[in-house]
Amino acid sequence: MPRRPRDPGVPASPSEYFGTELRACREASGLSRPQLSERLGFTPQWIGQIESGNAAPSEEFAQACDTLFGTNGTFFRIWEWIQELGKLQVLPPGFRPYAEAEGDASYVKAFAPLLVPGLLQTPEYARTVLEVGQRAGKIEELLAVRMERQVLLTREDSPWFLFVLSEYALRRMVGGREVMCGQLERLRDLANEPHITLQVVRDDAPVYQASGFVLLDFKERASMCYMDSGGGYGPLLENPRDVNERAVAFDQVRSAALPAGDSVRFVRTVLEGL
Repeated sequence: MPRRPRDPGVPASPSEYFGTELRACREASGLSRPQLSERLGFTPQWIGQIESGNAAPSEEFAQACDTLFGTNGTFFRIWEWIQELGKLQVLPPGFRPYAEAEGDASYVKAFAPLLVPGLLQTPEYARTVLEVGQRAGKIEELLAVRMERQVLLTREDSPWFLFVLSEYALRRMVGGREVMCGQLERLRDLANEPHITLQVVRDDAPVYQASGFVLLDFKERASMCYMDSGGGYGPLLENPRDVNERAVAFDQVRSAALPAGDSVRFVRTVLEGL
């Protein structure tokens, strides 16, 4: 008689949780792994790997489990959880808390003195930025996550956005003329969206703020601020005093920026000059 597998204990990851639930459903149904294999069309070895948490399930496998066990989408929801966690794990640790909070914001205010913010970047611009200091194999993963974050701009319940960019960020030649033309065209087009405001701080404006940052306001929780350390990954500020200081700094920068209409015309001027 085959030895009963060791009780996995408390799952340490979503994949292990999926495996634990799969094993519980299989045993409650009185099915062996070979029998489950026949029902689902996946090998017993693969099912064993999933039950032990050593392999991540596919979307097809999760849906097949829900159909067989009548679990009303439970396995599919766990699969989605695994996908979301995988995306976060690709990100640098310092950026993950911000990425998790960003989707819940009702108002996003960002100041970008060096580069076009990630939420506004074209794939070509983003790839050029991400290539600096990254392993080749990781660039595609980071690019995919960055582009997926931009769904926030077009979501039905999208936040309000206010982006303040420096003239330097607009004129900085990232990836060559073709890439910059595409990026400036995207900024011009996004600025026409009713929930997105774009303003530009000219180089000769009477204000100096070296570090970029993003303020997140929420409907039911305190505001927070993510500090962009010169293109790196800075801390997420949650202390009200720290956040208020950044909010004041943002207001100062914005007060020196061109009005929204003039800013869009300035973007067009830079674009025509390329």
